Amino acid sequence: MDLRLPRPRGPRRGHPSGRTAARARGRWAAAAAALVVLAGAGTWTAVASDGAPAVHRSDRVMAMDGGVRLDTSYFTAGPSSPRRPAVLLAHGFGGSKADVRAEAEKLARDGYAVLTWSARGFGRSTGKIGLNDPKAEVADVSRLVDWLARRPEVRLDGSGDPRVGVAGASYGGAISLLAAANDRRVDAIAPSITYWNLADALFPNGVFKKLWAGIFINSGGGCARFQPELCAMYDRVAESGKPDAAATKLLQERSPSAVGDRVKVPTLITQGQSDSLFTLGQADAMARAVKANGAPVDVDWIAGGHDGGDMETDRVTSRVVSWFDRYLKDDKGAGTGPAFRVTRTGGVDSTDGAALLRGASSDTYPGLDSGRRTIELTGREQRFQNPAGASPPAISALPGLGGSGGLAQLSTLGLGVSLDFPGQYARFESAPFRDDLRITGSPTVTVHVGSSTDDAVLFGKVYDVGPGGTQQVLPSQLVTPVRVEGAKSGKDVSLTLPAVDHAVQKGHRLRLVLASTDLGYASPAAPATYTVSLKSALQVPTAPAVKTAAAPLPSWVWWLPLVGALAALALLVTGRRRTSAPAPDPGQAEVPLQITGLSKRYAKSADRYAVRDLSFRVEKGQVLGLLGPNGAGKTTTLRMLMGLIQPDDGEVRVFGHAIRPGAPVLSRVGAFVEGAGFLPHLTGRENLELYWQATGRPREDAHLEEALEIAGLGDALARAVRTYSQGMRQRLAIAQAMLGLPDLLILDEPTNGLDPPQIREMRQVMIRYAAAGRTVIVSSHLLAEVEQSCTHLVVMDRGRLVQAGPVSEIIGSGDTLLVGTGAPVDAPVVEKVGALPGVLSAVATEDGLLVRLDTGGSAQRLVVELVRLEVPVASVGPHRRLEDAFLTLIGGSA
Repeated sequence: MDLRLPRPRGPRRGHPSGRTAARARGRWAAAAAALVVLAGAGTWTAVASDGAPAVHRSDRVMAMDGGVRLDTSYFTAGPSSPRRPAVLLAHGFGGSKADVRAEAEKLARDGYAVLTWSARGFGRSTGKIGLNDPKAEVADVSRLVDWLARRPEVRLDGSGDPRVGVAGASYGGAISLLAAANDRRVDAIAPSITYWNLADALFPNGVFKKLWAGIFINSGGGCARFQPELCAMYDRVAESGKPDAAATKLLQERSPSAVGDRVKVPTLITQGQSDSLFTLGQADAMARAVKANGAPVDVDWIAGGHDGGDMETDRVTSRVVSWFDRYLKDDKGAGTGPAFRVTRTGGVDSTDGAALLRGASSDTYPGLDSGRRTIELTGREQRFQNPAGASPPAISALPGLGGSGGLAQLSTLGLGVSLDFPGQYARFESAPFRDDLRITGSPTVTVHVGSSTDDAVLFGKVYDVGPGGTQQVLPSQLVTPVRVEGAKSGKDVSLTLPAVDHAVQKGHRLRLVLASTDLGYASPAAPATYTVSLKSALQVPTAPAVKTAAAPLPSWVWWLPLVGALAALALLVTGRRRTSAPAPDPGQAEVPLQITGLSKRYAKSADRYAVRDLSFRVEKGQVLGLLGPNGAGKTTTLRMLMGLIQPDDGEVRVFGHAIRPGAPVLSRVGAFVEGAGFLPHLTGRENLELYWQATGRPREDAHLEEALEIAGLGDALARAVRTYSQGMRQRLAIAQAMLGLPDLLILDEPTNGLDPPQIREMRQVMIRYAAAGRTVIVSSHLLAEVEQSCTHLVVMDRGRLVQAGPVSEIIGSGDTLLVGTGAPVDAPVVEKVGALPGVLSAVATEDGLLVRLDTGGSAQRLVVELVRLEVPVASVGPHRRLEDAFLTLIGGSA
């Protein structure tokens, strides 16, 4: 079973300083001494990613208390300096460190040092599973933090105190909460689809969640793989069908709720709506506790969960990265999203039947009881049976079904699949609704329960029933179990029903059902007769502050597209009148760009050229960097490429078609050249929709969601553009250029005005766009950035082509060698190397020596001399930055 997912710094709440910090460090001194590396670092491997920085991974086995060995992997990317924050990334129950490798590599590319590990009893790690035992798994995390504190590339807040965040899903989400509570060096966390109180999750209201508990034991490898006390507890409860006080106490002691008053760091909580294991109520308790401690908290309800559905992995991962950027990297400009966000189903995709998702948000977390509305129910007192052996059981969720489907996913599509057996439930109904109703939170109701036995178990649920009763949907397939002790004499019971986000349409009813059985839970085996009557109306939370982005558009929005379409048509017609375009070249139909003999003279000049005799070719999937000093002709070239100006000689062909003003093939080209103008009072999404309408092209051709996903703007799309930072405006402009998913995307200085984190984000946008086989051309003066993001280069100077080819070829032709050494080289030896024949200079680096050769020098001769000087040579290779190559090519004219 896979139970995993997917800016100056604010106050570090709960973080020790001074003598408090010293005490915190001393607390872990003994543990740090116990941690040793049993196996040295594995071979460092580089993971290529189309121009992104290579990710290096090192595998180690670390020893913990009691002879336990943890299998770990450590990920970094880019230079070791400056120091960077660290992230501990935990896996889900039944998995291993391999499950989170992709997330670790992404975080490493985003500038973090990332440590993953297989928890005790999983993967190649040894030891017994302790369900996040404070003395075992939780203590292990602190020892991993100790290890990070000794890494030279990890940023420190003090001696032995690394800047570190913890993230993980399910089992890994709980360890992030426990780590924050038990180790005050943890600075920020991002738990996902996890629990706050494991006893409440597996024994809700005193009822044993038998199927999920059994899946837990099975996915852990069987009862013998767990600590003996856990195995004995499970056997005892599974046999009796009823949790006892000792079992509840054992699970509570290993839950984040036991130390909840100590979780005082910024916390991003992601919880699944399709989740009968860890419900939204667990996230609510988590959010309220952390907020009470004074720490920043954001809550995100995703469409998926342990029962299946869409896990929204890319969006959630991006939000986690932004959260850590804000609270670990001190990036005030990082958009962490709204305080509360919920994913809602907006219909069905006709192409594949998948639910279409959209987001709603609020500036504050509404909890589970905001905006309550009273719904009157009708129904007399009803009598029903608990059958012998509690069989056949009613069906709600099928625990562990998972995947992209699941009953909960069907529920979001309006398909009822729940089953209640006649004679085994009571039901009470509302009148049909005159208006649509949105339920966001936990409905409540009070009922009177009687039983022929002293101990009764009921399962409460609220159905959405269509007109005529023909369609009955159980939102998210969730039920609330409750054990009623002393029911023989009759008892009033207040029920808090499952938290959901569900739209009830006009004309539908709500149906409250109280059943005697459920497939996922243990019910009393003895037959019994229950009676239930209503004691109150149904209270339904509506969370009125939670809104989807829906600002009304001004009237001119409706007539502007028509004007734009007419203007575009006029340009197209007049353009075709003025020019006679050459016939398409079938041999270049798959070539994104071919420039041949292109020239453009300055105005009123017969012999001064902005661009002269320029020729180069661009292939699919390339990110091409167009480089050159000011006045090299880059922008003029791009303007001719887009048909904005006409060349004096030569031609530009895009997919075999010659470019002329208004050429139809330009619909396959997207461009960001001189900045986009946005209407500040409209949201980002509304600006893009308005722009696309003005083109006159069909809405379905915009591929708006795909462009937005690549641009990575997240929840900022629902905000007015006037609230955007410069980096967000740049990304919105890029998203506008990407509308329609053009096969060729042209970006002129897209990083102007951006800070380093925003530049990095822009780099990822370009890489993601080209990864699907499209082509990107980017003109930029930031050579280090071009080196990391581009696969190919075209270097221009004074309007002419200087060199074109892969980045690696252009950089790798230098005269500087990097000599790797097995040990640091002493200063006197460095001086001797610098004085060798054929050597212009030698400089010591962290990796060894940087040696620049003169015209008479050679690598072979250098190695001979280094051996003679007893320099411990481990490797020798070319080393030249793009800046070096660029300056060499243009002869210092920049």
